[in-house]
Amino acid sequence: MKKIIIAALLAAPLFAQVNEKIEVPYVPFPIKMGTGFDAVQANCLTCHSFGYIINQGRQSKAFWREKVDKMIIHFKAPMDEAAAVATTDYLFEHYGNDKLK
Repeated sequence: MKKIIIAALLAAPLFAQVNEKIEVPYVPFPIKMGTGFDAVQANCLTCHSFGYIINQGRQSKAFWREKVDKMIIHFKAPMDEAAAVATTDYLFEHYGNDKLK
């Protein structure tokens, strides 16, 4: 009986209907061009949107380097050290809080 109830609860959203037109709002992300943007475009934007970067807020250089390292180590971003430095420098220059740590 439990399995039937669980199955019914899991299947219920499949039958949900909306009779209205749904419009998803467009949210533009302000991308700042500059030195190192090519590294960001080649190594970051291939996997996620620029919104992911913007949503981090203004952060320190150490924070941005930790994010870049996380992408390299855990998500296997194909970045060499030069690209990692260029990406970190770009992010800190345009989306940093002027603090190194």
